[in-house]
Amino acid sequence: MKIAVLSFAHVHAATYLQLLRNRHDVELITADPDGAPDDPTRGKNLADAIGVPYAHTYEEALAHAPHAVIVTSENTSHRQLVEQAAAAGAHILCEKPLATTATDAQAMIAACESAGASLMTAYPVRFHPAFAALRHAVAHGTIGTLISVHGTNNSSNPALKHPWFADPALSGGGAIMDHTVHIADLMDVLFDGEQPTQVYAQANRLLATDTDPTDVETSGLITLTYPNGVITTIDCSWSHPPTHPTWGGLTLTCIGQNGTAHFDAFPPMLRGYETSKANIRWEAGTTDLDAAMLEAFLTAARTGQRAHPDGPSGLRTLKIVLAAYESLRTNQPVAPQ
Repeated sequence: MKIAVLSFAHVHAATYLQLLRNRHDVELITADPDGAPDDPTRGKNLADAIGVPYAHTYEEALAHAPHAVIVTSENTSHRQLVEQAAAAGAHILCEKPLATTATDAQAMIAACESAGASLMTAYPVRFHPAFAALRHAVAHGTIGTLISVHGTNNSSNPALKHPWFADPALSGGGAIMDHTVHIADLMDVLFDGEQPTQVYAQANRLLATDTDPTDVETSGLITLTYPNGVITTIDCSWSHPPTHPTWGGLTLTCIGQNGTAHFDAFPPMLRGYETSKANIRWEAGTTDLDAAMLEAFLTAARTGQRAHPDGPSGLRTLKIVLAAYESLRTNQPVAPQ
């Protein structure tokens, strides 16, 4: 199956390239014409370093007639590339957030539906087997009636290595745009797509420094109120220091009348010592969520099944983000529109 990866802008692009390169059932083509020529994390430099075929334009990559396309561009470029891929007849996996405006997200969904293409939003955490166990516990009343949910999605500031994350014209926002959506997607699964009635947000830039200035928020705390009365909080801050042994972390704690269930997507790492570099080494000791998500996407593309999480899932979580930004502007709770 021919797969095209369009743009290497996102932090997950290199991981996807490595995973796809190692699959015997994939014929890979890549393109990243928007990166700086001297940037080792972009363009032909990265493609050569990983050892994957490279096309110099998106049009050249799509001319290979890929069966599926993965879009890992800057957030505000998602619509353009998704529409191009849909017009080329490809099924699409798009990085999160699906878009930065509801108008763009709706247009992307419409383009894919018109072309008969599947549109999947990149939410790998929902593929974690421990989250499936948490969902089962909540759905079957193991912890009793759900009262509240507390979610965290924290990381180092991605703009330290990918400056576009701190450019609102390319990212659409900071930590709220970047990290709210993963927890919002898990809530979307737990409540079968039901939207919150109110979203209230607070944010600041206190985690920015003189050597790391930014025009976007670096810390955020969002409170969601659902029709069933459940209150959910989301800490979406870029609060990990650059020296932290892991890039990020995500947790979800569900509090019920009879008990509490806690989900940690990235539990403590395996700690060792790397002699060649004379420093401590940390190894992941959990499920490869990106690989699980790619497997689901490729299976859907191969069989023609609808991929999940789909475009409407991405739109619902985006609406929560947009409501959070409106709440910041008004300092009032806002209903997602």
